Amino acid sequence: MASLNRSILHLAIPALGALIAEPLFLLTDTALVGHLGVSELAGLGLAAAVLQTIIGLMVFLAYATTPAVARRLGAGDPRGAVSVGIDGLWLALGLGIVLGTLGALGSPWLIGLFGAPAGASAAAIQYLSISMAGVPAMLLVFAATGLLRGLQDTLTPLWVAGIGFALNAGLNYLLIYPAGLGIGGSALGTVIAQWLMVVAYLLVIVRHARRVRARIRPSRAGVRGSARAGGWLLLRTASLRAAMLLAIGTAAGLGDPELAGFQITMTVFSTLAFALDALAIAAQALVGKGLGAADTGFVRLVLKRCLQWGIGAGIVLGVPLALGSGVLGRVFTSDADLATLITPSLIILAIGAPLAGIVFVLDGVLIGAGDARYLALTGLVNLATFMVILWIVGLIGPGGAGGLAWLTGAFALGYIAARAITLGLRARGTAWMRTGITPA
Repeated sequence: MASLNRSILHLAIPALGALIAEPLFLLTDTALVGHLGVSELAGLGLAAAVLQTIIGLMVFLAYATTPAVARRLGAGDPRGAVSVGIDGLWLALGLGIVLGTLGALGSPWLIGLFGAPAGASAAAIQYLSISMAGVPAMLLVFAATGLLRGLQDTLTPLWVAGIGFALNAGLNYLLIYPAGLGIGGSALGTVIAQWLMVVAYLLVIVRHARRVRARIRPSRAGVRGSARAGGWLLLRTASLRAAMLLAIGTAAGLGDPELAGFQITMTVFSTLAFALDALAIAAQALVGKGLGAADTGFVRLVLKRCLQWGIGAGIVLGVPLALGSGVLGRVFTSDADLATLITPSLIILAIGAPLAGIVFVLDGVLIGAGDARYLALTGLVNLATFMVILWIVGLIGPGGAGGLAWLTGAFALGYIAARAITLGLRARGTAWMRTGITPA
């Protein structure tokens, strides 16, 4: 058990660092662009909403690649492991070129959907059209990260993400201010940093490929297999995004203070999710490797231990959140009324943190097992359940702190509980424990 703990932490801790580094790209852009003016900052917000939606939906490229690589590694086929990961890279490149091209051409239309003022829209179009050149790079980063995770390496992605963040900050400053490119310089700096990250990943992956004599050219069957698994994971991710959008829409109907409070609450939830998702990534890599080696006993042990870690992490994160709920709001806002408004919601998040830990781990275990179809279909069931819960909250119709608390509970307790039930029922059985190099 001690060696398994070390394996989990060896994967989870660097994964956590890489996960935290990713949103720092946007935070850096926000901090630097914020000094340009209100229109530029508003435009960045609009463009970021589009980019985050596209990139967020494509995260399946990492989640589909990790178990595919890990299974072959566990089966004693490192050459096949690296080769299938390279197929994922080719899929990412193809999708990235298509999405980047369409996004660049459609930037004015996409930004126009927001109906924002002219100044903000112009800034958003400029930022978004340039940023689309980095979409293929970000998708390649996803696939490369998934490949290395499958090889049980989360340290390299941490280094690449950290160096990429530093480059992003430096380039953005130089291009925005000394070069005088404004918000366009921010987008260009990020694009350059993203492609430099790709170069770093490719150097590492080519070295792996040469070491095991893996093929570099894409395999039609391999790319098709990655796309098939990725399609189910895309549907799963879309259901999660839809739940979040429904919650935001409901918050908007409560009023501006409630919407602002819900934004803060979900920011805190996202922060908690980083730590819990690191455990899920460790579970993906270890479960995939165990199933590839046909060691179901080890896989059951990973499931049990990761669940214990998930619950423990939820408690460790939830207790200080509950204790600090009365003052934490002041970190995000100077409005005393708004800070008071979110206090009950933060307590609800704290209560639900251990349950969220269970859900994140189970999700990672089933992704690692390649059980994408089940995750996609039950994701739709969970979304439908959440819609019913939101309808009930709407019937109750409270406003203020009570209304925000009900909405937070609907998401952090109701929706997360629905996911826990569907994931838990699957994990209790054995249908997901398909051994060999493929989950079929």
